[in-house]
Order: sequence, then structure tokens, then C-alpha cells
Amino acid sequence: MDPKQVHPESIAAQALGQVDERTRAIIPPIHVSSTYLRDPDNQYRSGRIYARADNPAFDAAEGVINALEGGHQAMLFASGMAAATACFQALAPGDHVLAPKVMYWSLRNWLTGFATQWGLQVELIDMADPAALRAALKPGRTKLVWVETPANPLWTVTDIADAATAAHAAGALLVVDSTVATPMLTRPLALGADIVMHAATKYLNGHSDLVAGVLVARQDSAYWQALRKLRAQLGGTLGSFESWLLQRGLRTLHLRVRAACDSAARIATHFAQGHAHVAEVLYPGLPGFPGHEVAKKQMHGGFGGMLSIRVKPGAAGGEAAAIATAANARLWKRATSLGGTESLVEHRASVEGAGTPAPADLLRLSVGIEHVEDLIADLEQALARARAGG
Repeated sequence: MDPKQVHPESIAAQALGQVDERTRAIIPPIHVSSTYLRDPDNQYRSGRIYARADNPAFDAAEGVINALEGGHQAMLFASGMAAATACFQALAPGDHVLAPKVMYWSLRNWLTGFATQWGLQVELIDMADPAALRAALKPGRTKLVWVETPANPLWTVTDIADAATAAHAAGALLVVDSTVATPMLTRPLALGADIVMHAATKYLNGHSDLVAGVLVARQDSAYWQALRKLRAQLGGTLGSFESWLLQRGLRTLHLRVRAACDSAARIATHFAQGHAHVAEVLYPGLPGFPGHEVAKKQMHGGFGGMLSIRVKPGAAGGEAAAIATAANARLWKRATSLGGTESLVEHRASVEGAGTPAPADLLRLSVGIEHVEDLIADLEQALARARAGG
């Protein structure tokens, strides 16, 4: 199957049409060997030496993700954090990097903690403001610009093409965390990004049963080769069974993302229309959302399955009302993560703690593939019970 001649839905559903050459199985086998046989003359013509770097179990998922992103090559990691931090570990102490003020909290903590202690010059900016990005760039010193769009948990939208132009003009790389958008909605490499990152735990797998990460490069480079070397040396690689689960999950990516987008849009619209218990809805698909016009330009087929609502304060305040709403939910599950088939609700300020940009009255919603009317009804009763003190 030539990825250039078929739609992304066909690439995902058929996993590039790959067939096991030995058995003719249309589902790839699970490779569990940790090591591979040398040739009699001591060479490795198979290209496989040791599973930490050369596991054939990676091939199917990496191939599908790379084809969906239109990249040069994909590389699996043991988690989204392993993939993300590798991008910074491939730099040198003293290098200047830019990242958003609003971003995945664990990575932000790592950047302002370990990465800074190690010697990177980390600067957090309003990445949605093109002027702020250009003002913060230090030509010759800024080595990497990290963009997350839409950005968790306020769903801030950054113009990827504009950020790429600015970063490259200063001699920096642009890396985009596109976990929420997925390749079904946005292809950052086509917009000028050098690397795209996904927490594959989320939408790419989509079943809440594995932890994984992936990087995809637009082209080969010394930086990409440094990342490959880092993965092998640090050992942040995925297991064989998890790799197999990931390629299985990818086969329904387009169906799950489409369903989540449709339901999220309906939920956002429902609660944004002067709702008695909701102060604000944050969703890129709403016309009044600050990043809506940019989102329309670079997201195609939907605006994602993630949104946040700010709960109007009750007698005990907005934070108490938000937490009570989550507690009263029956269908929505109170759990961390996103992108699975089940819908999740979480009070992010409690999770992130001091310094979080998440308002205390905010609930993050990951919309699954349940019937949307059931999801709306459950939120309605949860909000009403929280307001009533139930």
C-alpha cells in the first residue's frame, strides 16, 4: 500500500496493508526475542542486533504512524514523557529552549526542574502569541522551540506554520506535541515542524491499556540520529506486546477520533449556551474561543475530543463546586489520562498543584465514544447535584 495514494483512514484500518511474509497472516506476529543471530562472518545483515534498538515488534506501529504523519521515520518510546524528554536530552547544557506556559504539567515540571538543573536555559512563554515567540527567540542560542497545540488543559492553540517560520529563522528546531490533535486532524510536519511527538498512550492507542510515546521526523538529520542513539543508550523503549497493542489500536484511530470530535463539539455547544451552572467552556471548536481561527486553519475534520468547563461557584466556591460535580458523575470516570474509548473527568488544579495555570473551578473532559446524549445528561445531573449540595 502506497501511503501517498490512499486516505489516512485506509492507512490506519489496514496498518499499511502489511502481511507477514512467512505465514501470510494479515495481523503481524508478536516478536519477543531480545537478541538476534550474527552471520557466520560476524556481520548483522538482518539489521537486528539487540531488541532495545532493533526490535521488529516496533516496525508495524512505527510504519503506520510515520505514514499518517507523512514523515521520514518514526521512533517508539516507553512513554510520552520518554519521547518528549529525549528531545531535550539530545541538546547540550547551555542551550536555550522555549516552551509554552500552558502545556502538559509533567513535562513542564521536568523542564523547570531536571532540565534546568542539568543546564538547559528554559524559558516559558505565551506560545499562542506570535509576537511573544519572536521576542523570546535568541538567534544562534535558541536550539529548540516546543509547541503543544491544543495545549492541555486550557486548549490554547498555536499557529504551527508561523512558529516554524520564526524558529527556523533563528536557527532553532520546532517540535510539536500533537497528542490532542492526532494525525487525523493536524499534520505538523507538513506545516514546517521538524519533529512531531505523541503520547501514544492517548488517542493513538485509544484503549487505556498501555503507556507509550512516539517521535516522527520530517527528514533525517544529525539531531534525529542523536535521538535514535539516545533511545538505545537510555533504554526508554517499548515492550513487544505493548508495541503490538499499539498497532492494533491504531486501526480504529480514525473512527474513534471522529466520534470524539463530534461528541465534544455537541457537548461544548450545549454547555456554552448560557448554562445555569457553567461559567465558561474552553474548546477550540467554539467560534468565540481565542484560538478558533488558527484551529480552523490547521485542524481538519474536527477540533478534538478534549474540552474544559469552568463551573459556576456554589455556596462553598467554584473549586468545591467543580470537585463536587466530578464526584457526582456516574458515566464520566474520575481518572487521569485522555483519548480512550471511555469519557474521563478530572479536576486539574488538584492534580497539578501550586503554580498550575488551571483555574480552581476547571474540570477537564476527555470525551470518549459513548452516546453523546448520555454524556450530556450525566454532566447535567452532576452539575445540578453539586449545586444542590448533593
